[in-house]
Amino acid sequence: MVKPVRVRTIWFKKDDARSAEEIATVVAATIWRVADKAVDNLGRENYDIITPARGFKLIAEFVAFLAHYCDRMAYASLPAERRTAVLQTVANRLGEVMAENIISTVGADSGRDFKAEFIDFLNRRFADYAEFEFPDDEKASFPALRFLGLQIRDEMGDNDKTWIMDQIMDIEMPEMMGTVRKSFKGLLSDAPVKRGFGSPDMLPPE
Repeated sequence: MVKPVRVRTIWFKKDDARSAEEIATVVAATIWRVADKAVDNLGRENYDIITPARGFKLIAEFVAFLAHYCDRMAYASLPAERRTAVLQTVANRLGEVMAENIISTVGADSGRDFKAEFIDFLNRRFADYAEFEFPDDEKASFPALRFLGLQIRDEMGDNDKTWIMDQIMDIEMPEMMGTVRKSFKGLLSDAPVKRGFGSPDMLPPE
């Protein structure tokens, strides 16, 4: 049995609003862990990951979806300036983590900037997901989840394409979103403003 991902949801000190850097460090780590765990789950279910390159592409798709999901929650809870600061810092940290993991796994490629490539990818996916509804802070719409499932399916071998979308939409994503929601909303519990859970503009990470 796969152990559940443990996440940090509250701070022991509540005297001041947490900085964007403090929030981003925890949120980025949570997003990365649940995305990495999802890819591991796929391997345990006999989906062929085969190469590190495919594994990192799958992680990138999960991370992009979850980062956008955090932006939707931030849009509902934070003033615009703080939302931008938090999400840009989360994106920047995720880019660093992606680059660190690629380099440690497959070695450095002196001609590539993995962090910059990932940030570009993240911006593209933020634009894609901005087109979809996230009805409330507990779920994404079926079209949003289907879009993610299609991106994952496109990365998989022919033998896995038939069932992978059901695995992603019905099994992996509900647990992943629940874990990230619990962490992110706990860390934003000092937020001074509450707004409706609408459809925000794309947040361009730095």
